[in-house]
Amino acid sequence: MSDMILARVSQSLATEQSVESLVRQLLEMLEVVTEMESTYLTKVDLDARLQHILYARNSKQMQIPEGLSVPWDETLCKRAIDANCLYSDNVPARWPECTAARALEITTFLSTPVHLPDGTFYGTLCATSRQQQPLSERGEQVLHLFAGLIAQSIQKESLVAQLREANAALIAHSYTDVLTGLPNRRAIFENIETLFSLARHLRHKIIVAYIDLDDFKLINDRFGHEVGDQFLIQIGQRLRRGCSENDILGRLGGDEFLVASLSGGIEMSPCVRLQSVKNHLQQLICGDYDLGDICLYYPGASLGVVEIDSLETDVNCALHLADSAMYQDKKRQDKTAFVVH
Repeated sequence: MSDMILARVSQSLATEQSVESLVRQLLEMLEVVTEMESTYLTKVDLDARLQHILYARNSKQMQIPEGLSVPWDETLCKRAIDANCLYSDNVPARWPECTAARALEITTFLSTPVHLPDGTFYGTLCATSRQQQPLSERGEQVLHLFAGLIAQSIQKESLVAQLREANAALIAHSYTDVLTGLPNRRAIFENIETLFSLARHLRHKIIVAYIDLDDFKLINDRFGHEVGDQFLIQIGQRLRRGCSENDILGRLGGDEFLVASLSGGIEMSPCVRLQSVKNHLQQLICGDYDLGDICLYYPGASLGVVEIDSLETDVNCALHLADSAMYQDKKRQDKTAFVVH
């Protein structure tokens, strides 16, 4: 193999960032070495029995169209693999029954299977010409080398994609409360920082509601963790249904939840606005809960609802104020306990 080809291959491997860009470089080099009119890479779907032309280089009259899909069993590649004849300079005589070859007037055909490093059959790397072209030893070496390089690149890109998917799932998991499916404490703190920035930009205030589920420990201890978990899940579902998609909703941990949103848009006094939010959340939480073998009526939670000026108060202070308001609400004398049906 010439030093020029080796140098170009090395440069392509060092600089190309995607399978497509690498393949296109290699197809161009394969054309130079084999002196064929068209070089192309195919992918074979054995389940659907289809061969897809992924990338093609057509430098002369012969045109192998990218995106073309043909029945696998009717292709030259399938015939060549079955016959263990990966090169022919007289295709019309070798495979006279191949209508696709006749339509394209293919005389010389060169192909090799592309197997991924794990042994999976991926497709074929091919070169064709209308003229008779001899196959040199260098041409055969380059064909097999390029097929191997393409296979490694495909495998690498697939693994990188899998890694990205796994990483995205891990990130999503790290921001999600496993039990309720709501954003967790970490997500709440990051999202509320964004809400504060938006509020400062719009010059709006923020409403923060701190929710503590009264008697949750008693429910958990009396009926078991499974019932307690189911109760938390249903609380989360009710809050999700009752909150806007623009609200920040999440589970802080244990029996504590948080809701935050921009204030404004409704002409009412701050006290009336806060009481309206508090009543809405209490209505969401209050009610009957079917917890498997246990059915109970839950009268509501302790709620601390405050309105914050984002220009004067930071996130930590806002949460502290909401938490303090929640503890004041917890001290009310008119609290009632849950009732088991």
